[in-house]
Amino acid sequence: MEDSHPAQQSNVTAYGATTLAIITLEVVLGMCINAFIVCVLCIAWVQKKTLNSNEKILLLLGCSRISSLCFTWIYRFLSMFYPHILHVQTISLLIRPLGTFFNYSHLWVSACLCGFYCIKIANFRNSFFMYLKVKVDRMVPWLLLGSEIVALAISIILSDRAETLKRSNDTSTSQENFWEVTIRKDKHLFSPLLLSGIVFSASFLVVIFSALFLLFSLWRHKRTMQTSSMKDLSMDAHIRAMKSVLSFLVMYSINFVCLVLTIIYAMTKENIMTLLIYMYLCAFPGVHSLILIFSNPKLEEALLKIMFCVKCEFFIK
Repeated sequence: MEDSHPAQQSNVTAYGATTLAIITLEVVLGMCINAFIVCVLCIAWVQKKTLNSNEKILLLLGCSRISSLCFTWIYRFLSMFYPHILHVQTISLLIRPLGTFFNYSHLWVSACLCGFYCIKIANFRNSFFMYLKVKVDRMVPWLLLGSEIVALAISIILSDRAETLKRSNDTSTSQENFWEVTIRKDKHLFSPLLLSGIVFSASFLVVIFSALFLLFSLWRHKRTMQTSSMKDLSMDAHIRAMKSVLSFLVMYSINFVCLVLTIIYAMTKENIMTLLIYMYLCAFPGVHSLILIFSNPKLEEALLKIMFCVKCEFFIK
């Protein structure tokens, strides 16, 4: 029996190292992809002295995802190899709230991006929709500010509930009834988990309705479009936006399921299911940002130029 303990400890260490290696690769790639978006947009900002609404959303989305991936990796690294550090109050109050804030921030900003595509590109004769189409550029900064305020408020609430639960566990004694302790713990966990589920669902609904409205608009446009040999720019805009939003809808649907599963498995020990969930959640910001690059002519052109320069340097050497 004594000989089996070291082997078991070694397996646990190998599992943690494998998990961290996979997540590290995804985080590095995701941060590089989003850093590329941020750099291209910042250069354009310096050159033009201004950014359009789409670029503003993409810039904030890139920054949010870089920060989210960074804090996700830090938290996973510490929780696997130095879990005692997370019990230090200063570290706990710094890493968890900031990680939660940037996570909710990039979810809501990405939902705003889908809503922006829908309002800007879809064609409906409804007076309210036409009003939104005219005012959307002025509304974007306020929508982004509102998204950050919501993310900040949620991170503060969840952080406060986590600290309350921690203090409750610390003050519970071994003489207390087991069921009383369990019921009190479930009571403290219910409200933050419910809040997380509501926020995930709300952002998911924004993406769903944006994709459905765009799809319906494209169908109507194809149906009413007159036969013409000239290239229809409106049609191209619809198709390009639909590729971006529909691909995001598929990814966001899987992401939503994974986020719900993180709520379900919140109090369970790590297993292969939680590993797969965290792998997808870490891959999502990078893969979706890569799709956004190829759906944006400016970003795609900048990426192709860089790839061409790298290719030329390789052949020269």
